[in-house]
Amino acid sequence: MADTPTTVLASFGELATKSREVRGKMTRRLRDNVAALLDARGVDATVEREWARIVVQTPDADRAARVVADAMGVVWARPAVRRPADLDAIAETLAALARDDPPADTYAVRARRAGEADAHDFSSRDVEQAGGRAIGRVTDATVDLDAPDQTYHVEVRGDDAHVSATSYEGPGGLPLGTQDPLVALVSGGHDSPVAAYEMMRRGAPVVPVYVDLGAYGGPDHEARAVATVDRLARYAPNFDYRTRVVPAGDLVETLLDSVDDTRMLSWRRALLRIAETVADRTDAVGIVTGEALGQKSSQTAANLAATDAAVDLPVHRPLIAWDKPDILARAREIGTHENSSIPVGCERLDPPFPATGATLDAVEAAEPDDYLDRAADAVADRRLVDPEPL
Repeated sequence: MADTPTTVLASFGELATKSREVRGKMTRRLRDNVAALLDARGVDATVEREWARIVVQTPDADRAARVVADAMGVVWARPAVRRPADLDAIAETLAALARDDPPADTYAVRARRAGEADAHDFSSRDVEQAGGRAIGRVTDATVDLDAPDQTYHVEVRGDDAHVSATSYEGPGGLPLGTQDPLVALVSGGHDSPVAAYEMMRRGAPVVPVYVDLGAYGGPDHEARAVATVDRLARYAPNFDYRTRVVPAGDLVETLLDSVDDTRMLSWRRALLRIAETVADRTDAVGIVTGEALGQKSSQTAANLAATDAAVDLPVHRPLIAWDKPDILARAREIGTHENSSIPVGCERLDPPFPATGATLDAVEAAEPDDYLDRAADAVADRRLVDPEPL
């Protein structure tokens, strides 16, 4: 019987290319984020930072690895058995892992040695060959180096070897908190939480803002939007993910009474002005939306230019070139799809003949003079909604 894995190795990707000082800061942030995730999900563990890896010691390595794989910046996380850096000991451990849980039909062993070239009396190739033979002696599976059913990983560092039979893929990117925060407009639909997640994956915490459409928001609209934020908050337990709920039903009524073809553009401009006002109060440096080019009439290139003119902060659209099936697939991956499967309400504002190539002059001429100022003022009446506990 194989030893029970008690270690998790986590690899980080892009931040490994940074300068020594920046890399040090980012790996410390990653270590803290991983520790916060494990603590929030009730996993007993200690987290250490090495130059090339995050190392977790825990009695439940498989569960811990699945949690660690949720951390922004992690490329993969593996539950591992720690053994001496000895070729026979490594081969013996691989055989025990394969005996306990045999590969279906094919397998491969991938090995990596870190440190000085002469630190060990064997090479990575030696580990792969010896380990492959050891597994072959205890299973009926065959080696397939191109597309194996099961891949075993061995990392040799100094006096230790870490042997893994499982690897969980992480989101990659940069550790959350290594960039300044951004205000994320969340509508309750599929796109906005995915957009927020993508910016989180680039290291930017988000300040979630939901703008309440009043009677035009649809049943349980706010609850669905907040539920998607709850899911995002699972990835960021050591950050403030309270939803700012801003009432704007009167702004909707104004648009319906006074604006026709460019109504949706004025609504989008109001949303951006609300987000910018929240950003001023939370030290955020930009705005995130889930818009994709051409997906709706308000999201043509010309119309996006007209809406962006309402604010001075940059508007980030990480999904700008995504197709809808790709957005839905990512929503399923990150766990927001189910709560987003309800009409978001904004389409009820669409005029019969929405403008698709409006000019800024035309949009501004159709808006009441104080419309954007009223949007900014609405932030004063915001409510804060805490995320549900994990």
